Amino acid sequence: MRIPAHSVCTAIRDDIVSGVFERGSRLTEEVLARRYGVSRVPVREALRTLESEGFVVTRRHAGACVAEPTEQEAADLLEVRMLLEPLGAARAAQRRTEAHLKVLRGLVRLGQDRARRDEGEDLRSLGGWFHETLAQASGSPALISLLTQLRHKITWMYAVEQPVRPADSWAEYGALVDAVARRDPERARVLAAQHAERATAAHRLRGADRSGRTAGRARVRSSQHPVNIGGARH
Repeated sequence: MRIPAHSVCTAIRDDIVSGVFERGSRLTEEVLARRYGVSRVPVREALRTLESEGFVVTRRHAGACVAEPTEQEAADLLEVRMLLEPLGAARAAQRRTEAHLKVLRGLVRLGQDRARRDEGEDLRSLGGWFHETLAQASGSPALISLLTQLRHKITWMYAVEQPVRPADSWAEYGALVDAVARRDPERARVLAAQHAERATAAHRLRGADRSGRTAGRARVRSSQHPVNIGGARH
């Protein structure tokens, strides 16, 4: 059975984002094919996709390598997010379905419960699902793709400090869902913009030195990582 290139792409991207492949490290087709238990063909296709997304660069005499974004490139991502997330929220208010609304409300209830219990790791995961669902509710494939790529890249480049009062953050999510439920795009846009602006202050670049390049070259962890073709998420 041929493994889809998008599944291999998701696996490699996840390993880049999580730091398994550090910035500047070489990504050879042979090693990647062995790691994920696939042929070199889907690996080659996946590397081309990841290069178009900015996670991978091709260097003369070195081949494919994990990109090393500058501080300015990282800062630009946060600015772009502050433009796109409010647009996505406004579109969600116009196009959401009852199914989207049910999931969003359920996530807010869970988030508020976890915030009361001070369960930080659960909150981080729930926040990711919230933003993913809100993007899906926009009904715009192009916008969904852009927001998904932004989330991946921001997670890769930044560590995010937990808010001092996580319950306040989930109250903001709750107000945003209320605006989406009322089909009020302007209110949803304003609330999403305010939340994104506050959240930006909690982002800290991962291991960047003064030159704007991440210190330390790659050593890849040796654990094998077979591709799961059943439920990989882009």
